[in-house]
Amino acid sequence: MPVSMTALCDDLAAESAELRHVLAGLPEADWRRETPASGWTIGDQVSHLAYFDDVALRSATDPEAFAAEKAQMDAEGGVSPDTIAERFRALSGAELLTWFDDARGRLIAAFRELDPSTRVPWFGPAMSAASSLTARIMETWAHAQDVCDTVGAVHEPSARLRHVAHIGVGARAFSYLAHGRSMPEAPVRVELVAPDGSTWAWGPEDAADRINGPALDFALLITQRRHRDDLALEVVGDAATEWVEIGQAFAGEAGTGRAPSGAVR
Repeated sequence: MPVSMTALCDDLAAESAELRHVLAGLPEADWRRETPASGWTIGDQVSHLAYFDDVALRSATDPEAFAAEKAQMDAEGGVSPDTIAERFRALSGAELLTWFDDARGRLIAAFRELDPSTRVPWFGPAMSAASSLTARIMETWAHAQDVCDTVGAVHEPSARLRHVAHIGVGARAFSYLAHGRSMPEAPVRVELVAPDGSTWAWGPEDAADRINGPALDFALLITQRRHRDDLALEVVGDAATEWVEIGQAFAGEAGTGRAPSGAVR
């Protein structure tokens, strides 16, 4: 099916609204609460999203400015999410929410006008505008999960999980690269049960290596928000087993993942 930027923008707007609903009711003290992401507060989660919304917008609308910014980061040792988070810790919750609203609004408005195949630069290989927007959906969902886990809010699964799963499957090769490993040639079939009970699938139907289970569980795994032992995923084959141990849908250095809680969802 052809990619629709309108549909992607609508899904990002919906994902943003769900996160904003949780954030809007938080007292100032809660913005300083530690989240399951080690060393990161709720405020850090939001500044991360707002900052990279601004960067993604520059990459699409002013690639020369993005290239200059990236060159400066590279000269300083590369992109450091922890350093970026520390930079904005003096902002109040209200200031962070205003920034997030503004950055997200400008990003969505600009991307609605782009051809989905337009190539945009990034910190790794260049990607399509559609892939860049899908990455923003994935990032929003993952950071919202941390916020919801921190305050005890319900993060309801939706059809938008397909974006998270899709980018996670597509990032299999990158996961190996981030960990300095060679990816095995064996393909992996991923079959997931969507929130509405339908099936989402990637990879050859006859692949010996397989990952089966709820779409939510795969999304939690591939964004490293849960340890695989806490998820109801069936993993078959050496290639699939190795992938679930190192898989990450996000760019950057290899993630450390989460410790097992000792109880399967």
